[in-house]
Amino acid sequence: MALDVLTERGTSLDKQEFDWRDLVRIPYSKLDDDAFTRVRVILMNGIESEAVRFGHAAARVNKPLQLSLARIRRVEHFQQTMVNWLNPPDQNALETTIGFEQVAIEVTANVARNEPDPYMKQVYHFGLLEDFDHLYRYSALYDRLHGKDANTLLQCYTDVLPGRPTSVEHRAPEDDLRLPYDRARADVLTKIHATTITAAEQMTHDYYMTIGPTFADPLARQLYAEIAAIEEQHVTQYECLSDPYETWLEKWLLHELTEVWNYWCCYNAEGNPRVKDIWERFLSYELGHLHHVVHLFEQNEKRDVQSILPKSLPKPIKFESQRDYVREVLAREVHLRANGSEIVEPDEESEASLAYRQRMNAQGSPSEIVAAGWVWSPAGELTPKPTGTDRKKARGAQQEARR
Repeated sequence: MALDVLTERGTSLDKQEFDWRDLVRIPYSKLDDDAFTRVRVILMNGIESEAVRFGHAAARVNKPLQLSLARIRRVEHFQQTMVNWLNPPDQNALETTIGFEQVAIEVTANVARNEPDPYMKQVYHFGLLEDFDHLYRYSALYDRLHGKDANTLLQCYTDVLPGRPTSVEHRAPEDDLRLPYDRARADVLTKIHATTITAAEQMTHDYYMTIGPTFADPLARQLYAEIAAIEEQHVTQYECLSDPYETWLEKWLLHELTEVWNYWCCYNAEGNPRVKDIWERFLSYELGHLHHVVHLFEQNEKRDVQSILPKSLPKPIKFESQRDYVREVLAREVHLRANGSEIVEPDEESEASLAYRQRMNAQGSPSEIVAAGWVWSPAGELTPKPTGTDRKKARGAQQEARR
């Protein structure tokens, strides 16, 4: 479905209303719904969280915009509430964590695949292989705490294998900075990608910082602390990709465009009719927000909005397994490191990052301890393993399950 964002005006802000019963809908099923429904719910919760966060930051330094920001932010808050409350009550914190990492892998891989700027693509690959390893470490924790197989949640869309080891992802702050796109020359898809992935990573960081201390198991608490630190590095990395010289109104416009694009992607892909209705409703709401900001932009900056917005939306996210793409990137780039804004070979890593990592891992790394001797297998570590010729059949089944 093509969408002309310059002529489609959506639902006007005055008609965007909620009540408490409306806000809390029937959740998706963690096992019966397609895993990509959970991926979309987690992604859109992050997108709305970013919208609220941006709105507050902008209001603190833009007195004339405060009323418009407050009106739209109130709606964004309720949109986030409705989306986040779609998560089912029988999905525990660690299961939701596995969902977060599936988002980080599948959405980032799709973004990298479609990214027109080669430098940005390399940065997405770099972060993707680190999140890929996080899924492996949390899957080991899930098996060892609950005796369950993460693949029941992932539904065979995503491999559970080591990526760039989490223990070597710790870098000095100066080695997490990346170069921004040029606001005047960058493709609009590059701008949307940067805002989307920054939002998703910020939400992941915030979630781990919230639920990490709720675990009783000491190793689980340490693992969340370690991976939350990497997610903070990822937010640093991805937020650098946006041009810092965009005006506040230009950034607000791009945020609204990003929300429109993401709801449009979700609406086109969603198989659950109840959830699809929500994506359609909020796509219309976001078009209303976008045109409200278009009016503010033209009124305040006296610039043609078509210098920022495309006539039609660019290529959508495909919510489908990116396994083969991830495997290719893994084989080719897992050894790479970062030095300043560049992705480099291991022997070019900075002394500052090497020293920082040695200090952080001085008493061992929780991500290494949790997965020591662990290899993903169907049904989990405690399931009796076959012997002799049956073992070959089991290996074949395991390989088949990963395809």
